[in-house]
Amino acid sequence: MRVVLAEDLFLLRDGLVRMLEAYDFEIAAAVESGPELTRALAELAPDVAVVDVRLPPSHTDEGLQCALQARRERPGLPVLVLSQHVEQLYARELLADGTGGVGYLLKDRVFDAEQFIDAVRRVAAGGTAMDPQVIQQLLARRSHTAQPLGRLTPRELGVLELMAQGRSNAAIAAQLVVTERAIAKHTSNIFTKLGLEVSDDDNRRVLAVLAYLDHGSQ
Repeated sequence: MRVVLAEDLFLLRDGLVRMLEAYDFEIAAAVESGPELTRALAELAPDVAVVDVRLPPSHTDEGLQCALQARRERPGLPVLVLSQHVEQLYARELLADGTGGVGYLLKDRVFDAEQFIDAVRRVAAGGTAMDPQVIQQLLARRSHTAQPLGRLTPRELGVLELMAQGRSNAAIAAQLVVTERAIAKHTSNIFTKLGLEVSDDDNRRVLAVLAYLDHGSQ
């Protein structure tokens, strides 16, 4: 699996390269600036991009903007954001196109290699990997009584929040101490109440998460 990595701090970039290589990832490029990231994503067509938000030369949201531009040129490019900050506007845009894997992790909340590697693999496979604090910030103004999420029960809202964090049905069942069959029933009810017609379940999960995130911006 080929990775393009963008991180401006040398020690962190070098450490991430070594970690990824230890888990059999191929580093297609490890860059430190926005222009380098743009070229690498355009020329190397990686399986997944791992990017910091704030890169030279602007040190603002350069990394996220480069990732978004790359996804416009190559729809579905899996992108895992690894940052100290939550850039709400661009994070929503990253999630909103509904194609390809996406993730957003906070650097100071990645506690071990397995957690990080699992997130990279999940995003590369087309899934999501969202830090709960990122979700909380994106949903800061959420109202549980507004439509269409107002149709959901508290338990269904809890299941949907865990879905937004990229959890599988098995992981949700384990956290809520219920059976996978119960979670499957909850997710089916969520899809029905949100008006998501029968299609690929992965697509409906993404659309349900987007409805949840979009509601937080209202």
